[in-house]
Amino acid sequence: MDQNSEPRQLLQSLCSAEGIELQPAQLDQLVRYADLLGEWNRKINLISRKEDAPVILKHVFHSLLLSIHHPFSEGEKVLDLGTGGGLPGIPLAIAFPGTQFLLVDATGKKITACKAMIEALGLKNATALHSRVEELRGLLFDTVLSRQVAPLADLCRYARPLLKKGGLLACLKGGNLKKEIREALKDGEETDGFPSKVELHPIEDISPFFSEKQIVIVPRE
Repeated sequence: MDQNSEPRQLLQSLCSAEGIELQPAQLDQLVRYADLLGEWNRKINLISRKEDAPVILKHVFHSLLLSIHHPFSEGEKVLDLGTGGGLPGIPLAIAFPGTQFLLVDATGKKITACKAMIEALGLKNATALHSRVEELRGLLFDTVLSRQVAPLADLCRYARPLLKKGGLLACLKGGNLKKEIREALKDGEETDGFPSKVELHPIEDISPFFSEKQIVIVPRE
């Protein structure tokens, strides 16, 4: 792969600035994933077709930002809930080869795309599954991720039976979240205490394209 390509140089610069360490081969894989995502997006709707920023920034780097506030570890089991086109699961699987990722979506054609991209990238630590979250009974994860637009209370409800004690839900969300957080905390009070607190980490200072975007961390205490 061209190591001087604009997407690769952009990603390398962005990650270096945020302390996200990647090997040259990982940078190559991430750029390849961005290309595959674009190819599949012309066949089925995975991301917006009217992008206001490069895919490598708006989708790939955006996904990697979760690692700033949650260091993924060796052997950790992670569920990417409502993965769509593999976001944030595939970029994170590339960046953290020792972590196991299960990518789940209820739309079969999106999972077909994810499976094809995982195979093309040669990822051994990522699996894509066509399933609804309610069908994942009996499975437990250290971490649940989501980049989908469901309200936080719904995401907490989905994650509640799937998270180990001491695990966490990590979401990429945008907009004013005060109402979402209030409703999620109220729901937690009325159930088993999850969530009992919500951490917000704004990322708008990293890039103008992340205006009003935040990383939301919800620990399972």
